[in-house]
Amino acid sequence: MTAPPRLRVDLTDVALARDGRPVFEGLSLTLTERRVGVIGRNGAGKSQLSRLIAGLVRPDRGEVRVDGIDVARDRRAAIRSVGILFQNPDHQIIFPTVDEELAFGLTSLGLTRAEARARVTATLARFGRQDWAGRNVQTLSQGQRHLLCLMAVLAMEPATILLDEPFAGLDLATELMLNAILSALPQRLIHVTHDLGALAGYDRVVWLDAGRIVGDGAPAAVIAAYRAEMAERARHAGTEF
Repeated sequence: MTAPPRLRVDLTDVALARDGRPVFEGLSLTLTERRVGVIGRNGAGKSQLSRLIAGLVRPDRGEVRVDGIDVARDRRAAIRSVGILFQNPDHQIIFPTVDEELAFGLTSLGLTRAEARARVTATLARFGRQDWAGRNVQTLSQGQRHLLCLMAVLAMEPATILLDEPFAGLDLATELMLNAILSALPQRLIHVTHDLGALAGYDRVVWLDAGRIVGDGAPAAVIAAYRAEMAERARHAGTEF
């Protein structure tokens, strides 16, 4: 049997509507790069794109595959392959203690409780947070909860990590700390962001507008075109906004 392709995201003729409003109509996109940024105005479809790739949303038409896996239909395989880090950690954390939060995804992968406990211990040690063992999540700061979510994703060892505005609302020190961790990861990152500076050094940037790809390619060129378009729209704010 041929092994599934690696480091490849394929969206094929994807249609998606939310609350009766079309988000995507016939979107096709292939990503093979290790670092990909996704930019665009609010409502452009960026977050829905990340949820489609993570398998959290099923397209109304078309197919989404990550490394050969149909993420909407094969959820067990999808959670092994793709992790997602949301903007608000409180939308992601569901258990009262750090240990339970870290262990949940691991048991979902099929690890025994003993195996999950061992990996939780190793994950806490990796980040120098052994003192968090047994700690109530509510005692963690906002930045610490962001780190906990990242730790939970990394404990599951996915090949792809989706970042949906992960630095929004963080103080500079926490943002720099998390960015340093993410930059050093071997995993593929797909980063949805309004912070254009966060995409420095990325391999590719995709610009979405109203569910359509209007820019795609080298980050410097796409970001420059995006800035110019936003500046032009701002000059015509009275008629376009």
